[in-house]
Amino acid sequence: MDNKLRNMALDYSNEIVDMWLEEINGQKNNAYMAAISDEMFDSTNREFVNVIFSSIEKQGLTSELDDFSERLINLGWPLSYLTEGMQIFRRVIIDFILKRSEQVDSDYFSEVLRKVDGWVDPIINRLVNEYSGSWESTVSLQRMALQELSAPLIPVMENITIMPLIGTIDTERAKLVMENLLDGVIKHNAEVVLIDITGVPVVDTMVAHHIIQAAEAVRLIGSRCILVGIRPEIAQTIVNLGIDLGKFPTKSSLRKGFKTALELTNRHIEETENKHDDIERMLDSLDRE
Repeated sequence: MDNKLRNMALDYSNEIVDMWLEEINGQKNNAYMAAISDEMFDSTNREFVNVIFSSIEKQGLTSELDDFSERLINLGWPLSYLTEGMQIFRRVIIDFILKRSEQVDSDYFSEVLRKVDGWVDPIINRLVNEYSGSWESTVSLQRMALQELSAPLIPVMENITIMPLIGTIDTERAKLVMENLLDGVIKHNAEVVLIDITGVPVVDTMVAHHIIQAAEAVRLIGSRCILVGIRPEIAQTIVNLGIDLGKFPTKSSLRKGFKTALELTNRHIEETENKHDDIERMLDSLDRE
C-alpha cells in the first residue's frame, strides 16, 4: 500500500502543490512574512514543496533538506515557516488521498495516516535539527565576534594602549575585559593602559569594582592603568557611592589621559613651528572619539 499511496502523491503532485500553495499563502499575513516580497515568498514556497516531494520520491532524506534549511537561516526566515509548512502539507496530502479513495473505513484511514506520517515526520525532524544546528552555530559565531569587539585593546603608540568600553558592563563582560586586558598588555608590551569609559552609560559599585580589579591585575604584571572619560555625572555618582579610585590616575578626557601616559613613559610633547604635527593631530582625533 505504501508504494500505491506514494505513486498517487507523485502522480498528482501538481494538484497537491497547488492546494499546498493556496494554504501556505495564508502565512504571508503575519508580521514577519509581510515584509517579504511576493516574488521571494512564492519562489521559496515552490522550492520548499519541491524539496518535500524530492524526499518522498527518493524514499529518504536528501541533502536538499539541509541546504534549504541553511538558506532559510541565512535569509532570516523563522523556524515556524518550516514546521507550519510541513503540517499544512500533511493535512493537504491526507485530504487529497482520502477524497480519491473508493472506500474509506477506520482501518484504511489509520493506514493512510501512518504512511503519511512516515513521509512527513522524518522530514520535519531533519529540517528542525538542521535549522537548530545551523542557528546555534550562527549565534555562536556572532557571540564570539561581539565578544571580540566588546573589549578591544588598541595599541596607539609604543608601550601605550587604549581599551575603549561602550555599553553596559556585566559580570560576564567584565571577565572578558580582564582577560583581554592582561593578554593585550603582555602581547603589546604595554607600560600604560588607558581604560576609556566615555561610552559606559552607568558606573555603579559593581562596574567600579570590576574596573578596580582590572587595574590591580594590570599593576601586578608591571603596567599602569589610567581611567579616562570621567564625565561630571559619573564623578558625582562615584563620590556619592563612596567608591575609592585613588589607586590609579583618572582623567576627564582621552586627550588628557594620553598626555599623562606619555609622561609616564618618559615622553612629552614639544611645540614646533608646525602646529598640526602628528602628535597634535592624534590628540585632536582622540578628543573627537
